[in-house]
Amino acid sequence: MDLIVRPTRGAPTRGHVSCDSALFDCALGQQGITTNKREGDGATPQGRFALRRVFYRADRIIPPVTGLPVTPLKQNDGWCDAPDDVRYNLPVEHPYAARAEQLWRADHRYDVLVTLGHNDDPIVPGAGSAIFLHVAADDFRATEGCVAMRCDDLLSVLARCSPSSMIDIQTLASP
Repeated sequence: MDLIVRPTRGAPTRGHVSCDSALFDCALGQQGITTNKREGDGATPQGRFALRRVFYRADRIIPPVTGLPVTPLKQNDGWCDAPDDVRYNLPVEHPYAARAEQLWRADHRYDVLVTLGHNDDPIVPGAGSAIFLHVAADDFRATEGCVAMRCDDLLSVLARCSPSSMIDIQTLASP
């Protein structure tokens, strides 16, 4: 089962995730979807990516039911987004010497997050990092390049996923 992400016509920071016959609202990057992802550009990368691993806050929710690998987050978990660092676009532990996103957040955005196989085989410095499927803000404000859904919708989608599931992020011009 694959997830198909398409932007909403006239609202490039909003879109829909289709899964089987269900359709869910989502938030996209501040710059919409791009075919040429660069670190810090605020855009969601176009393409077809594996769903690598589900992380979740065990202090807030129970382990998600899914066919994907599932790992509880730890308070010191991070993700390196410094293109010149050897751990670029890889998980790290805080404190970390280079710039790295904190995955244990006070807001609920990363109560559940799925790492996507964007720029990870091979990793190209500067081609984008920390591209996740995660929980959306209540107002569906734009992300920094991720795809974000309501928590209940994300959990529903994850319940349908297997290790072979993919996410296909398309532009409006895509077939």
